[in-house]
Amino acid sequence: MIQFVFGSQWGDEGKGKLVDYLAADADYVVRFHGGNNAGHTVIVGEKRYPFHLLPSGILNPKAIGVIANGVIVDLEVLLEEINNLAKDGYLLKNKLLISPRCHLIMPYHKALDEAYENARGKNKLGTTRRGIGPTFADKVSYNGLRMYELLDWKGFVEKFTFQAKIKNKILKLFGVKPISVKKELVKLAEHRKTILPYVREVYPVLQKAQNDNKKILLEGAHGVMLDIDWSPYPYSTGSNIIRGAINTGAGLPVSRINRSWAVVKAYLSRVGGGPLPSEFFGKTADQIRERGKEFGTTTGRPRRIGWLDLEAVKFTTSLAEANRLAITKIDILTSVKEIKVCISYKLNGKKISYVESGYRELAKLTPIYKSFPGWTEPIDKIKKFSRLPKNCRYYLKFIEDFLQIPIFYIGTGPERSQFIKI
Repeated sequence: MIQFVFGSQWGDEGKGKLVDYLAADADYVVRFHGGNNAGHTVIVGEKRYPFHLLPSGILNPKAIGVIANGVIVDLEVLLEEINNLAKDGYLLKNKLLISPRCHLIMPYHKALDEAYENARGKNKLGTTRRGIGPTFADKVSYNGLRMYELLDWKGFVEKFTFQAKIKNKILKLFGVKPISVKKELVKLAEHRKTILPYVREVYPVLQKAQNDNKKILLEGAHGVMLDIDWSPYPYSTGSNIIRGAINTGAGLPVSRINRSWAVVKAYLSRVGGGPLPSEFFGKTADQIRERGKEFGTTTGRPRRIGWLDLEAVKFTTSLAEANRLAITKIDILTSVKEIKVCISYKLNGKKISYVESGYRELAKLTPIYKSFPGWTEPIDKIKKFSRLPKNCRYYLKFIEDFLQIPIFYIGTGPERSQFIKI
């Protein structure tokens, strides 16, 4: 059994909680793309665990976490996550595998990210400034450093020094303080000692797992609307998020995937710049933001709020071949008097689809809404669909019918136990 969990919106859909739930029965939980610009949160009792690089399902005793070759890794961030789990008794020896093919986010990548963003002035993209874009740029221009390079420290030092000298010249042009090669190498040498025991070629491990019919769970790190090819570029992330990225990012054939879970938040949010057609403001938006704790796990920035955009979600679920829906954060809409859903777009009086729209069209078009009456009854303790308020059931049924994909999971709160399984 191979399952794939992906975000169908702009990210922040609640993927971490679903992955944690599904991972209770998984043998392997795999991150296959992105970097630490992702932020998934798992809540166990009173404890919140934010994950940026480690797979969200790694807290489950049975599951082995895999960081596959498509992931770019900030060693400092990864080690902080490993150490934080160790403090709570979660030891990852024999529980975590990291591909030597993973590219590394270097200190100069983060400095460049900030320099480029500052240089854009009022046209900022709203990046997380974690060095994601510059790292992917180095990867495709043959200037990247992989986890593999750490195996030969002398060779790593030579390559790092060469790249840092080039990047420092660019940083000076932007008026940004160059990095200290000597100081950074001291830190990297320490990180290397801790991380190398986890480094192992994961391709044969995952191939054997699928041949032995083990349960593999693939964790998408971002929403498909941020995919480098299918988003309103350049307001995107640096990696591909759809099913095809599983083959390139983890070596697993997409034909073997049994279940593709589209995680759909009951409303919309996003961090960063770019068009957001169903965005709205005012008291209701503020209420949803506060109740939903819509502040970036990675950045801490308040997220922009919008109504559920089914025109866009219908495209992303088709593109990623979803066959199951997980609706999250439906509880946040409790007490919202009128709930709107975007069902189509119009531009200059004519209908236009999401796939036909670039960032210019998305910024100008008019969203067409369908309105639903809200509900006031609390739903955070409900365990059966039939016991949800009538208006809540009607809203969920509309989503299911519009997307023509069955709902199998409904999140009714942040904790592990707060969900309805259908």
